[in-house]
Amino acid sequence: MRFDASAFLNALPVLAGGVWTTILLVAAALALGIAIGLVTCIGRLIARGLLGWLSAAYVSLFRGLPETVLIFWIYFCGPFVFEARLSAFASGVLALSLVAGAYLAEIFRAGVLAVPRGQYEAANALGLSLRSTVGDVIVPQAVKIMLPPFLGFLTILIKNSSIVSAIGVAELFYRGNTLANDNYKHFEIFTAIGAIYFVMIFPLSLCSRYLQRLLAPTGR
Repeated sequence: MRFDASAFLNALPVLAGGVWTTILLVAAALALGIAIGLVTCIGRLIARGLLGWLSAAYVSLFRGLPETVLIFWIYFCGPFVFEARLSAFASGVLALSLVAGAYLAEIFRAGVLAVPRGQYEAANALGLSLRSTVGDVIVPQAVKIMLPPFLGFLTILIKNSSIVSAIGVAELFYRGNTLANDNYKHFEIFTAIGAIYFVMIFPLSLCSRYLQRLLAPTGR
């Protein structure tokens, strides 16, 4: 099989539109996922009462559901349950953000719990208020701990964004698959798709590994 370089290069402008849709999809899902994750993280840290129970149930549910099933359920079953149909894009964002919120909640919670207990005790000994303790002592340290797994999850979210092509969202994979079915240049088109995903994801993976090494505790 001969690789048609011209088909590969000609596909790139078409795929560029899908890249922007993918970026918008991931950005929207990540922003909503962060908001959900923060609220759920608080509930998980409280670990009691209604908020604690709902947070634990939410994490268990949406970490256990395949994204594909959730996307199809929201898009096709939502109108029967909520009497309103979301667009394909909105359905994809909602499904991805619900799953993202569950995973990010655990990443945030792990970061907070990883801050040494002595930091809390030192802040208390200095007479800092709860707001100052959380905002000036705990959060800055927790964020550093969270960053590597957060970036790792972001790479997963970018890859999982291709699933929304199943309901017609014209993101990167959808546009590439449509183009390949039109011109039968599957080898070249899917190679181009893979290359674009690699360009988006590989720098994040490098950054995550770098931060892991940078923030890793050094033994004496």
